[in-house]
Amino acid sequence: MGGGGFFLMNRLCTGLVLWLSGFSGIALADVAASVQQRLQPTTLSADEQLTELRWFSQAAQPYRGLTVRVVSERIATHWYESQVLAPLFTELTGIRVIHEITGEDDVVNKLNAQQDTGLQLYDGYISDSDLIGAHFRSGQVLALSDFMAGDGASVTLPTLALDDFIGLPFTTGPDGKLYQLPDQQFANLYWFRHDWFSRPELRKAFRQQYGYNLGVPQNWSAYEDIAEFFTYHVKKIDGVPVYGHMDYGAHDPSLGWRLSDAWLGMAGVGDLGLPNGLPVDDWGIRVEGCHPVGASMARGGALDSPAAVYALERYVFWLKRFAPPQAIDLTFTQAGPVASQGQIAQQIFWYTAFTADYTQPGIEVVDDNGKPLWRVAPSPHGAYWLPGMKSGYQDAGSWTFLTNTPAPRLKAAWLYAQFLVSRSVSLNKTLQGLTPIRRSDIFSAAMTERAESLGGLVEFYRSQAVHAWTPTGTNVPDYAEMASLWWKEAHPAIAGRITAGQAMRNLAQAMDTHLGSLEKSALACAPKLNPVTSAEQWQARPGAPKPALAHEKPQGVTLSYEEAIRAWQ
Repeated sequence: MGGGGFFLMNRLCTGLVLWLSGFSGIALADVAASVQQRLQPTTLSADEQLTELRWFSQAAQPYRGLTVRVVSERIATHWYESQVLAPLFTELTGIRVIHEITGEDDVVNKLNAQQDTGLQLYDGYISDSDLIGAHFRSGQVLALSDFMAGDGASVTLPTLALDDFIGLPFTTGPDGKLYQLPDQQFANLYWFRHDWFSRPELRKAFRQQYGYNLGVPQNWSAYEDIAEFFTYHVKKIDGVPVYGHMDYGAHDPSLGWRLSDAWLGMAGVGDLGLPNGLPVDDWGIRVEGCHPVGASMARGGALDSPAAVYALERYVFWLKRFAPPQAIDLTFTQAGPVASQGQIAQQIFWYTAFTADYTQPGIEVVDDNGKPLWRVAPSPHGAYWLPGMKSGYQDAGSWTFLTNTPAPRLKAAWLYAQFLVSRSVSLNKTLQGLTPIRRSDIFSAAMTERAESLGGLVEFYRSQAVHAWTPTGTNVPDYAEMASLWWKEAHPAIAGRITAGQAMRNLAQAMDTHLGSLEKSALACAPKLNPVTSAEQWQARPGAPKPALAHEKPQGVTLSYEEAIRAWQ
């Protein structure tokens, strides 16, 4: 669930006054024009933007004076929404918004509590699209496509332009219905010190040691060689100790995100096919039709397969051998800023939501001209990965509404959600939090102007490769509970109490047990576990689960940064 509890700083404007008492004689057009001045730039013309803002004012008239309460995780984009955009929406519409910011796991807990108890806790949630497998099955999450065509038609923005959103495949169920509307997106990519990789003396030393060029790693073999090179051969740069890898390993829910956010997909655990592999996905879960049938190899899954064990082994080995000694005891939040402090050469699993903080003037990874010394590039693949498989993880924090929300507050909250993602607002918001959701913003002149300062972020989102970075898919029927199994079962291997193989067997069994507990539930597309057979029987078939490779560390392969970026295209 990439996204959880980031360390992002609140650098945002605070001091806007909430406007709660109606228009007080101010003409509707004047209010819209006033708000328009504070929502620049935009990809709309001035007339188009003003028309869209006036629509919000008119559509909100029946709901003026209402207070709606929404909640989202703690990242810069949502701080901007809460402290800057929510007051503007109130000024425009007369609807008061309490936009609460909390930890990612707490958002999920609140969402589950409202579903479990039936109590009206919030009128809207910005929750990860990773929950789509639960949302479309539960019957408690509003199908937005039905709502927009029915009861919500009068409060659905005519210029919403759904085909402009890049993340709708992540928030659409197997039934073809849209259950969530993306509000922000970010990916996990490969991050590295471009300035260090460009030093002639380091390039020469690496080639002498490993027989190929220092560059952007295309496979995990090269990543490991580069990690070893900086940690044990370079050791210091400009008198400062350096490390070839950064990660985290504390016994904490964020460890679960680290592994479930497509780490197995990057290793090559699942099957070919986007967005998640079919019939076996990047969680190692096999699906038949829409029914999950098992995670263990004995049931046709791949969560305890050689590829999955390899994925955990590499993660643990690199963490202990190439990362700073304290990394093994850090959580995601604590580990987030470490690479920005100037001692890390590369990081295989770096979320682009950090971009805003890694471009701040005066930090160790930005030069005197304000340009980043780092770059992001395509993530290297594990030994079991094949072309046509997903390449990494992309988080899509998305608006989610429950069916038990009273109609007036639901419609008022839906207006607020659309305001935050409308073309009147989205480019302005994207430039603040750097979590783009619309193609029109990604290809805008404003993003072109910023590209040089964003280390490859714009190039990634403008490439075709963006389609190979995907969230957790619809095979996972109970994300909230199943996601917690990852960190609980994997940490004993990190602590050295059991092997990676045993940890993955325990995890696969725990997943099967939970899937089995849902078999007789009222969920749509409920699990139907396969009978237990031999793992060898399944491994003899094409695709996942795959038999062990004779050599899991092939020759390292690298590209120059320019070549790696072209490969994205």
